[in-house]
Amino acid sequence: MSMRVGCGFDVHPFGPGDSLVLGGVRVPHSRGIIAHSDGDVLMHALVDALLGAAGLGDIGQHFPDSDPQWRGVESKRFVAQTCQMLERRHFKLINADLTLLAQSPKIAAWRDQMRYTIAAALQVSEACVNIKATTTEHLGFVGRNEGLAAMAVVLLEGDA
Repeated sequence: MSMRVGCGFDVHPFGPGDSLVLGGVRVPHSRGIIAHSDGDVLMHALVDALLGAAGLGDIGQHFPDSDPQWRGVESKRFVAQTCQMLERRHFKLINADLTLLAQSPKIAAWRDQMRYTIAAALQVSEACVNIKATTTEHLGFVGRNEGLAAMAVVLLEGDA
């Protein structure tokens, strides 16, 4: 058995709307997200981390925003399909650590629900998933409240 580490990153700008999706959970907010799918930066970073650890490229190769079938899709579907790819290659998730970079919204009230939703999408125990958030101290596009970013790191175990 070998251990494989993957990291992922995603960013989306704010746009019109009154909520956004983070970690599979609809969070009320004064703005929405501009994206082809639901714009869930946490799930997108997670998918990239999973694909990277398995040596399977990135989210854009498997779920391109140029493909109309992914328009408006819940990002949980990307996670589910990625998990199927990993399973076929005999990879098992050991843990996932996700970080939201945002001035707003604050996620404390939704963190447990996000953790539950992500763990369910990954078909692992909640103990295998960690979610944290930070601001950028008002620096850059995140600090100016122009959008959100997320990072994810995963550890896989497998035969590869």
